[in-house]
Amino acid sequence: MANKDPHLDLKHFILVAVITLATGSCMSADIPYECPAVTVDQHELYAVVQQLTSVYPPRNYRNVISLDRMAGYIYARFADYGYRPVEQRFNIDRRSYMNILASYGPETAPRFILGAHYDVCGDQPGADDNASAVAGLLAVAGLFKKHAPPIDFRIDFAAYTLEEPPVFRSKYMGSYIHAQSLHAAGAKILGMASLEMIGYYTEAPKSQEYPLPFMKLFYPTRGNFIGVVGNFGSRKLVNHFRDTLALSDLPVESLKAPAILPGVDFSDHLNF
Repeated sequence: MANKDPHLDLKHFILVAVITLATGSCMSADIPYECPAVTVDQHELYAVVQQLTSVYPPRNYRNVISLDRMAGYIYARFADYGYRPVEQRFNIDRRSYMNILASYGPETAPRFILGAHYDVCGDQPGADDNASAVAGLLAVAGLFKKHAPPIDFRIDFAAYTLEEPPVFRSKYMGSYIHAQSLHAAGAKILGMASLEMIGYYTEAPKSQEYPLPFMKLFYPTRGNFIGVVGNFGSRKLVNHFRDTLALSDLPVESLKAPAILPGVDFSDHLNF
């Protein structure tokens, strides 16, 4: 579900971008590197959210012109940071859609995918779902270029189209197209993290719901934390992100569960 309130608490989702930089830049044990103290411009984050939520008609699968406008915006932002982004185009029913991809690190090295989708469900502005994650994705990409940490793997920053219904769980998802192309190329994938709805934050009591009632016995009832979710096979990656995010003052919760639990695979990581 998309957050209908376009006003996001950037004070808290800014931490995701900062800590994700530390996660990526310090993962390579063979290259000595001291993680820098980094900051993210909150106004820049807000500008991305505002840009994506102000486009009309909304950037859903029907409105290809709006999707193309936002794809062009994301492409330009990557280019401004010094990347050479590429458009990954594909067609559905004579309509053309595109993912926007940019990479950091050795070109032929094993790669880690960091993705976020830029389309919305229905006629909603999609501030939380998923403009907030696109803002986080761009912020992390910018920080890597700014601080230039030496790494022995490659990071692919992927802005995906068509994550939402009616194409969700189909071969027409932008992330499916991307994953399929990597598989066909024989690329070695270290892991994939999907940024999804990272902008929502509230201290209101009973504001957090869960797919199964008993989960509220183990997890907070306020939506004031960042969640790291993956299946059992991804437990090491989930633990790594959880432990690194815990270095901030933002509460962090994690869940490792089979995909049959509703919500565990409800985003682009499904296709990886």
